[in-house]
Amino acid sequence: MSINSLFEIVLVFSTIVILVSYHIHLYLKVRHDPLMTAIGITNHARRMWVNGIMKEKRDILAIQTLRNQLMAATFLASTAFLICIGSLNAAFRPGVFIEVSNAFNLLGTKTEALWMLKLMLLGIVFFITFFNFTLCIRYYNHVGFMINTFQQDDPSVSEEAVTHVLNHGALHYTIGMRGFYLSVSLALWLFGSIWMLAGSLVLVAVLYRLDREA
Repeated sequence: MSINSLFEIVLVFSTIVILVSYHIHLYLKVRHDPLMTAIGITNHARRMWVNGIMKEKRDILAIQTLRNQLMAATFLASTAFLICIGSLNAAFRPGVFIEVSNAFNLLGTKTEALWMLKLMLLGIVFFITFFNFTLCIRYYNHVGFMINTFQQDDPSVSEEAVTHVLNHGALHYTIGMRGFYLSVSLALWLFGSIWMLAGSLVLVAVLYRLDREA
C-alpha cells in the first residue's frame, strides 16, 4: 500500500468517526434532554402550535404556515434532485474536473476510479436528501387535512395524532437538511481527503452551535 493510499484511509476514517460521533451525541441529547437542543425546542413549539390551532380553530393560520413549510421543502427537494443528477453526470464525464480536483489534492490517492466513487457517493447523499424532503411534503399534506377536522373525540385526528405526524414530517425535513450539510464534506473530498477532514471539523463546530439554538 502506498503512502498516499494510507493517508487517504486514515483521513477519511477520521472524518467518518468525527461526524458519526457528533450525531450520536446529538441523538442522545435529544432523547434525554430535548429542550437543550434546537430539535427538541421546535418539537415542543409545534406541539403548542397544534394545541392552539385546534382549540381556537384557526384554520387559515394553519394552512398558511403549512404552505410556507411545503414551499421550502419543495424547493429543497428540487435542488437536491438537480444536484444529484449533476453529480452522476459529472462522474461519467470527468473531463477537466478531475484535473482541477487532482491539482488541489495534496495528500491522498489520485485515481479516476476513486474520483468517480466520490461523485457517486455525493449523488447518493443528495438522492437520500431528495427522498427525505418528499416524505416531509407527504406528512405535511396529511397534517393539512388532519388539523382542520377539529374532532377531539376521534383518536386518529386528535391533537396528539396531528402533532405526531407534524413532527414526523419535521424529522424528515431535518434529515434532509443534514444531507445538505454533510454534502459539504463529500464535496471537499473531491479536492482531497485533508480538505474533507478540515471541512468536517468546521462543519461540526457550526452544527454544535446551531443544534443548541432554536
